[in-house]
This record gives sequence, structure tokens and C-alpha cells, in this order.
Amino acid sequence: MNIKQPRHKSCRCGSLKRQSGVSIVLVTLALFMLMAFAALAVDVGNLFVARNELHNAADSGALAGARFLYTSDGSSVNPGANQIATDAAEANNSQNETVEVISARRGHWSFASRTFTPDDSLDPVDLFAKSTAELDTYDPYDPFINAVEVVTAREQTPVEAFFGSVLGFDGYEASTRSVAYIGFAGKLRPEDVDQPIAICREAVVDGDTYSCNVGRFIPEGDQTGGWTNFKHDDSGATSAKELQALICGDGNPDEMHFGEDISTNNGQVQAAFKALYDCWVQETGKERLWSLTLPVVDCQDGIAPSNSLVGAVNLNIAWIVDNANKIDDDAPRQMEVPPQDSDGTSPGIWSNSDPDGVMRWDDFVAAMNIRDSGGSLAKWSSSPQDSGWRQKSIYFLPSCSYHEPKGQTGGENFGILADIPVLVD
Repeated sequence: MNIKQPRHKSCRCGSLKRQSGVSIVLVTLALFMLMAFAALAVDVGNLFVARNELHNAADSGALAGARFLYTSDGSSVNPGANQIATDAAEANNSQNETVEVISARRGHWSFASRTFTPDDSLDPVDLFAKSTAELDTYDPYDPFINAVEVVTAREQTPVEAFFGSVLGFDGYEASTRSVAYIGFAGKLRPEDVDQPIAICREAVVDGDTYSCNVGRFIPEGDQTGGWTNFKHDDSGATSAKELQALICGDGNPDEMHFGEDISTNNGQVQAAFKALYDCWVQETGKERLWSLTLPVVDCQDGIAPSNSLVGAVNLNIAWIVDNANKIDDDAPRQMEVPPQDSDGTSPGIWSNSDPDGVMRWDDFVAAMNIRDSGGSLAKWSSSPQDSGWRQKSIYFLPSCSYHEPKGQTGGENFGILADIPVLVD
């Protein structure tokens, strides 16, 4: 007899009720994670907005402080610059909360090391006999104060936490930092320079160092200067009528940009020269220096038809020679002596009443320290090519005095600070 064994149904390891409990736990965890991510997204976005507003406040504070970092004549550091920076930053709000200024400090910015060094020195701004690179290096014994750093924050009134409060966050502290730098005149605004004459960098530096006590004359070789119409193109400043119209006018009519070429001309433009000579006589009576601000161009490859704008310089026109064959009549007899240091005090008046024009001229160039491109004093010589007394020539001496800041930061050091700073960090 065959006996059938009963079949057993497969066994389930858990009940439906138990599985339902596990699902609830997983859903709860998923919702919690979703809320956490939502909190993160909303709060991070809100924090980003707050930090952006703090950064705008720091930027405006640093720029305002740097804009007024120097006194109006460029002679020294303004002791109120830090407070100006603080007030400008605090004038901003972050999500309807007053911005907190943690610090606003004057100091030195170095492009080489990308560092800011705080320094409260108020010493006069010494730009002379120094290269742009030397001034970029911080010297605690002779600091060049050229920047303002502002740090803003939300610490007393932290950035509000929305969904983050679910996770135990009451708020978020935030801070930002900005540094504004003010250097040397580069981009020149309309009427920042005075006459349509471009001075070669090579004529106002000794190596890489700005020299303010050695004079030169135009034309002398290819590296002293030439005419310019202030225009940014490479067609050359060839129009006599255009140049003549710019003489003793209002200066450059349009903005001039650092690093870009401006049109130049190294030839004789009789109409322009005659207008300049007449203007010089009218302005000075041929007895005092004529102070001008002129663009500086790179002339390492000669001058004309265009040269790169590298900055601006203030110089003194000491003399202009019209006719070479009238030295006895036209050589100077009296002239104020240019200041030899930055305080602007003139040592007095040079004079020489010798009837011999050659004697007067040689004494004059020695007193003014006017030299040729070879470094020799520009004395008279019977050889026209070697003589410092030349027809249609302009004799100038860079000025050692402090000068009113001009233009936007960007140029090299030729003794003129910029008026408008830029953000660097």
C-alpha cells in the first residue's frame, strides 16, 4: 500500500504588517534626508546672497579708502583714509542688516608676491629715484603705502538659517575681504595731459629708475620724444594743422589707455613748433619754468609712427631754441632754478649777464643739469651734430615736486600717482 505524504506550503519569513513597519522607517529617513538637502540648498543660496552683499560692501569700502589714500596734492598719505573706507563699507546693507567692518587698514600691496602688508605710516610719498619694481617690494623702513584692505562680516547679526534651524543651526557667520590698490597714472582721462608732446621713457629713467634731476632735449637721437595727436592708432601724428590746434589747448580730448599705441611724429612740424614757442614765451616771459604734464611712451625701437603709452610725467620746460644762429641774443640770462626735492621749494634764481651767449648757455645747462643722450652736459659746440645748442629744440627737466594724482591706476612710476584705484584681491 502506497501512503502519500502531505505537501507542505512554503513558509514566509515575515508578515505584511512587519514589512509595512520597515517601509515607514525608510520613507521617514528619505523625507528627513530630503528636508536636509532642501535646507542645505536654501540656506546655502541665502548665505551666498549675503556673502555677495558683504563683498560689495568690502569692495566699495576699499575703493573709497584708496581713492582718498593720498592728500589732494599727492604729497603724503591721508590719515583719514581708513575711516573713509569704514564709512563707505558701513553705508551698505546685507539683507537689511548693517554691514559690520572688522577692519579697514592702509598698507602696501605687492603684485610680485600677491600680498597685502598693513602699515599705518603717514610719511610723504617718495617716488623719486626708484623703479616701479622697487616700489612693489615692501620696505618697512621706507614703505610705499599704496592700498587699503577692508574686511566685512555678519557676526553680530548672523545670516538667518531657514530650514537649517531644523538641524540645529541658529544662523551662519560670514566674512569677506577686499583690497584696492592705487599706483601710478596709466589710463589718462580727457585733459589729464597738457601738450601734444610724447616723452620717451628712456629720457626720464636711469636704467629702470625714474630720474627727476637730469634734463634732456628734443630732438636728441631717437629716444627723447616727439609730437603726438593723442590718438590711439598707428597712422602717425602727421597733420601740422591738427597738432597746431592742440598747442596751448585743453590737452588730450579723449581718454588714453595704458599699454596701447598712440600716434607719434619725430620730425619737425614747423607750424606746431612755432605755436609752442609763442605759447612758451607768453606763459613764461622766458624767465620761469613751464610746468607740464605729458604722456610717456616706450621708445626702445625709436619714435614714430606710433609708440606704446606707459604712463605720464610732470616736467619743466626750461628753454626752447628757435633759431640756432642767434645764441648771443637768445641764450638765457635769467631763469628760476627747479626744486631739487619733493617739497617744491626752489633754490632761487639762476642769472648770467655775460654778453657772450655761449658762456651764458654753458653756465645755464650746468645749473639745470641738462644733458645729451650720451650723458654729457648739453654745452655749445662748434660742431652742429655735437652741440647742445640746436635749432628747433625743447629743453626739459623732470620735476621732483609732488604732483596732483591723475588718471586711473595702471602706468609705471614717473613721479605721478594715479587718482583712481583698482581692486586687486
